[in-house]
Amino acid sequence: MIEVKARDGHIIVGGHAGYAEPGKDIVCSAVSVLIQTLVKSIQSLIGSIPVYALNTGAFIIETENLSEAAALLIDSFFIGICLIANEYPDYVRII
Repeated sequence: MIEVKARDGHIIVGGHAGYAEPGKDIVCSAVSVLIQTLVKSIQSLIGSIPVYALNTGAFIIETENLSEAAALLIDSFFIGICLIANEYPDYVRII
């Protein structure tokens, strides 16, 4: 199960979906793409360098002190992650 937590100035995404075997798990892949797109969009479109850590099975990004434009990108991330969680509720949970 992938869990997404937004609190205390951070977004934390952790776990593995378990939808399919590693390398073929479309749920993990979709979440990974959203995370990577969020970071690259903040860097490329906003010109900010977000504080984040991306490891196998875990992602943390600091959301405090981000610009209004970066906050908009985070809102977009949550739209996408909610779509995935609604489609695959047994594999993604937003806390």
